[in-house]
Amino acid sequence: MFGLRINEEITLKLLEIDDAKELFALVDESREYLRKWLPWVDHMKNEKDYEPVIEMWLKQFSSHDGYQAGILYNGKLAGMVGFHGIDWSNKKASIGYWLAENFQGNGIMTAAVKGIIDQAFHEYGLNRVEIQCGNENKKSRAVPERIGFKQEGVVRDAEYLYNHFHDTILYSLLSREWK
Repeated sequence: MFGLRINEEITLKLLEIDDAKELFALVDESREYLRKWLPWVDHMKNEKDYEPVIEMWLKQFSSHDGYQAGILYNGKLAGMVGFHGIDWSNKKASIGYWLAENFQGNGIMTAAVKGIIDQAFHEYGLNRVEIQCGNENKKSRAVPERIGFKQEGVVRDAEYLYNHFHDTILYSLLSREWK
């Protein structure tokens, strides 16, 4: 099974059906915070709602189309990070992530994203990685900005959040720009 050690405190792991209860509890305790930026939060009403999603994530990994990994911080599930999918023909991928509110401010997400970027360029041989963040989501936008992504522009009305559209910012990083 896949696992990626980022540093002494942070490890990424594929979630399994047995992790549905912990994942639900994590989302539930940060529900109001997460729903500001994530359109799926209200649809996840209990741990059983995560079982088909986790199965889909495992299939994504086995199909070699990226992965969605749980972020373990000192052994405790703190959030998720992964590739939405990999475009092997064009050697590019996009990254998505979220972190529970009480784990923020510890550099967890920046370290996790750096880890999978390194994997994208050095192990997978990709040329381009993209991240899209809500225009007003300052904490999410800080991650690609801190890492050195280039802002390419605003994607207008890119995502529907419950009762309104919002703009996202498109960031990219090329393999030649990565150390």
